[in-house]
Amino acid sequence: MLNFLLLVICSKASVCPQIQTVTLIPGDGIGPEISTAVMKIFEAANVTGDSSRWTRARSSVPTHQFCPAGPLKTPIAAGHPSMNLLLRKTFDLYANVRPCISIEGYKTPYADVDLVTIRENTEGEYSGIEHVIVDGVVQSIKLITENASRRIAEYAFEYARNNQRSSVTAVHKANIMRMSDGLFLRKCREVAENYKDVKFTEMYLDTVCLNMVQDPTQFDVLVMPNLYGDILSDLCAGLIGGLGVTPSGNIGANGVAIFESVHGTAPDIAGMDLANPTALLLSAVMMLRHMGLHEHANRIQTACFDTIREKKVLTKDLGGNSKCSEFTSEICRRVQDLD
Repeated sequence: MLNFLLLVICSKASVCPQIQTVTLIPGDGIGPEISTAVMKIFEAANVTGDSSRWTRARSSVPTHQFCPAGPLKTPIAAGHPSMNLLLRKTFDLYANVRPCISIEGYKTPYADVDLVTIRENTEGEYSGIEHVIVDGVVQSIKLITENASRRIAEYAFEYARNNQRSSVTAVHKANIMRMSDGLFLRKCREVAENYKDVKFTEMYLDTVCLNMVQDPTQFDVLVMPNLYGDILSDLCAGLIGGLGVTPSGNIGANGVAIFESVHGTAPDIAGMDLANPTALLLSAVMMLRHMGLHEHANRIQTACFDTIREKKVLTKDLGGNSKCSEFTSEICRRVQDLD
């Protein structure tokens, strides 16, 4: 069972001509704390309605179209499947989208990062097809299909076009895995023919990693198979300060989308009011934009970034000594000032 919170999302502060209910999964460890922080900021921004309430799930997965989710713990033991993997498979969340943008005032070795990784989320090495051939020899099968490759390529090009991005880079190792990555690359090339307004390039994974740490500004939108995306998206998050400030969205085939903080559950600080809610907050901002609520999204993001830039009220991982509740209150104050 998952605990979840039903949120009534309104398009305007006082009148809600378009009301949608979304499911907030608080998660484990620090999840409930950062989820509460997001709720308070949403309330300050007049995003949520009066009927938002805590409840317990009647099934093992949420039932509404959009869902922000805190970190979920997967016990390291046989018989405990990943809840994140279950959600992705249940709702066919085929595209993982992670914008990585430098935050002014939060110093890192890179100051001008502005890129997006788009990861195929359903197959590749994470298909779970493994077996023992003989004792001491295990075979793991990398599954790449034409349909999934075309679908993620189309999503990447549509994302680039809709978000005024100029280029898409297909990341692959087709020089080694000629059939699997070769199929993925071939579908990317075919899709690129329908998007002449978006520049298309292709690059080996190892070359991308080398060039990324030398000069990340040369990249815009990157699209890649599952395992490469898992690794490269974390590398890119490191360029802007880590997973604690990086949003993430999982887009499904039937209109379902889950926006999650991808950092850990941090059980060592759970319940101590020390957690940084930025990643989940910015993921929730992604959700608002996905729902077309750009005004609310822009106000919340501006308040968050202004708070970080001012450096007066920051959690420890951001370089300050403030508590999660204090950081949240400061963002709430700034959101209301922007109203």
